[in-house]
Amino acid sequence: MATAKTSKSKQKMVDDTSIISLYMNDVLEMNEVPKNVFLFCKKHGIEESDFYSFFGSMDALKQGIWVKFFENSAEAIEKEAAFEGYSDKNKLLALYFTLFEILTLNRSYVLYTLKENQEGLKNLKSLKEFRNRFKDYIVSTVKSAPSEVFGKAAKVTEPVIAEGAWIQFLFLLKFWMDDTSKGFEKTDVLIEKSVNTVVDLLDTKPLESLFDLGKFLWKEKMQ
Repeated sequence: MATAKTSKSKQKMVDDTSIISLYMNDVLEMNEVPKNVFLFCKKHGIEESDFYSFFGSMDALKQGIWVKFFENSAEAIEKEAAFEGYSDKNKLLALYFTLFEILTLNRSYVLYTLKENQEGLKNLKSLKEFRNRFKDYIVSTVKSAPSEVFGKAAKVTEPVIAEGAWIQFLFLLKFWMDDTSKGFEKTDVLIEKSVNTVVDLLDTKPLESLFDLGKFLWKEKMQ
């Protein structure tokens, strides 16, 4: 991510994007996370008060990186003139394809934080706020009105649909992390096939079961 411009004074001008960029670079260059806020700010000539005006802790910064990934994805697809007229299926496809494009641009960081730092399931804590944003977006934007897809499951509650999409995303994320195909073309194929399958098999009982499973898995991983 691009860094912020510096002023003519000794103190650097910072924003959330510049802090994120510095943090990600440190992680990849040192192959470890900064020890604490003090050392991170001292290294980069940032006032601690400036850091805390954007992130309340290092953990909040880690979550903020994933939120930024999602925000950039949502902003990109919503700029498309035809987006509002997309079906639920095509909105979901657009979200997944764009999100994985951005994750690919930051693949080294993503693999380190989710796979290579020996933290195991604790890694998913960084996705907590991302998860909330993702599920809210599914309800507010993808499922914004009755349609040919979600209309088939009118009795299914919005939380069930959002949780189903979240579990689907985690499945795709795991596949993408292990994908070694050129340009991650196998992931692209899986995205389309998985969305098509969900649309074709949409039914109340499977989605409710998926919702219960999702809640259980997330609860277990967050403990």
